Amino acid sequence: MTQTWPTADLDPVRRLRVLATAAHAPMFAEELIDLPFDRVWAVASDLEHELPHLVRAMRTFTYTKVEGENIRARAVGVIGNRADFDIVLRPGWCVMQSRFVLGGMAAVAEGDRTRFAVLGGSRLPGAARSRALLGHAGLALGHGMIGRLRRRLTSHTR
Repeated sequence: MTQTWPTADLDPVRRLRVLATAAHAPMFAEELIDLPFDRVWAVASDLEHELPHLVRAMRTFTYTKVEGENIRARAVGVIGNRADFDIVLRPGWCVMQSRFVLGGMAAVAEGDRTRFAVLGGSRLPGAARSRALLGHAGLALGHGMIGRLRRRLTSHTR
């Protein structure tokens, strides 16, 4: 007897929303950006050049190994802290994790606009408590990152 199980295909933003919930990520936000997907993703996915502008605590982000959509990178914070990240980067989807941090971005086209989402969280035990402690501040951090992306998009002539 053959059974057919139901399947659900989720777009990248919905997948990121599920990941944020499952990981108890304290920072998650999504917004609609009035620019086409290709333009938004070209800037957002340029991690080496753009991530330090989007994440206030980051000074540099440098690729150390690239194998297709799998990337290894080193982040250096504004106070000199360092972390190595494993990254999966494909059109509309980016998930990054270091030993202690989980981060991500996702985008989908909605007509001539783009739905864009970000997440940030801890991989340490007790991550759910950090979400509860940050509350609305985590939402504000996410919307702040998207706001910085909007400003970067207006400064690029792509």
